[in-house]
Amino acid sequence: MTSQTREGTTMQRSTITGWGRCTPQGIVTNDDLATVMDTSDEWIATRSGIRQRRVSHVDNSDMATVAAHQALAGAGLEATDIDYILVATCTPDRFIPAMACHVQAKLGAVNAAATDTNAGCTGFIYGLNLANGLIATGSARRVLLIGSERLTSYLDLERRDTAVLFADGAGAVILEATDGDDGLCAINVGSDGRLADTLTVEGAGSSWMDSPTPVRVIMDGREVFRNAVIGMGAAAQRAVEEAGWGLEDVDLLIPHQANLRIIDATAKRLGLNEDQVYTNIQYYGNTSAASIPIALSEALDAGRITSGAKIILVAFGAGLTWGAAAIQWGARVEPKGLSDASLPSSDRTGLQIMTDRQRARLT
Repeated sequence: MTSQTREGTTMQRSTITGWGRCTPQGIVTNDDLATVMDTSDEWIATRSGIRQRRVSHVDNSDMATVAAHQALAGAGLEATDIDYILVATCTPDRFIPAMACHVQAKLGAVNAAATDTNAGCTGFIYGLNLANGLIATGSARRVLLIGSERLTSYLDLERRDTAVLFADGAGAVILEATDGDDGLCAINVGSDGRLADTLTVEGAGSSWMDSPTPVRVIMDGREVFRNAVIGMGAAAQRAVEEAGWGLEDVDLLIPHQANLRIIDATAKRLGLNEDQVYTNIQYYGNTSAASIPIALSEALDAGRITSGAKIILVAFGAGLTWGAAAIQWGARVEPKGLSDASLPSSDRTGLQIMTDRQRARLT
């Protein structure tokens, strides 16, 4: 199905045809963290809903590549079929070049353009908006969109307000042009740079080159919570309305997995019950731009999404940024194929990886 812009130009709709995820093997429980900082399982779980998180021993682009291989196999495509690679991340392997270029090389996607987008935890929604625009205008027919983060690289274990929250992982989807009624029905994104310091990373970037400040995440938790509940609720409501749906039509809300209290408050604000909301934060922590594609992939594999289902994706993150997408799911709810791509194993525990990284950061 095609849609009309306000100017009357015919635009192509995009739909998700493949999905995948990569969650590294290193697991750090709340009890593990309690051995290296002043915290407890109860303190973390009651404030965030998190019980454990994943920690990567490899580069961010390695996780992104594994997730991409799964998404490609699920869509029945080769890497050479991709026209464009978009990576949503705030923790790239390097500042230059874009991490998408590393992923392109590792995949062998020689026909694809490649670039990154950084909107913090809203990155996947921003990437979805960009990918949809590429397809809608005919600039690309197949886009590989990846949300991938190695946030534990930015954590200071002496700051329990952030060190207990963030984690590593990657998720990917393939978007293709469709002539059907399925696909992306509405999407909106927004930002308010006046609140940039509410959630940021110190010690990284050109502004910090002459500063001894170590790289670390800084967050005003109360301000983020307040703005997240308002921003996610409003963005989701707008996506529902622009899709021509009612909230009663929503089959599943897949929110950014930032904090269980934020998720619950957003669902309550929208009048959705527990069965209409997908959560996995208890197992993975906050993986920023990776959280929605990881959750989407899990929900599909668990049979939570059926053909024709109406799905809302919604996120809020650094910037401050927010966004939501309304998707009517297509016929494919099982992957066309499977990939055996995986990360190399490590002989270190998740906690050892985190503490080794902390020592390296401070030396």
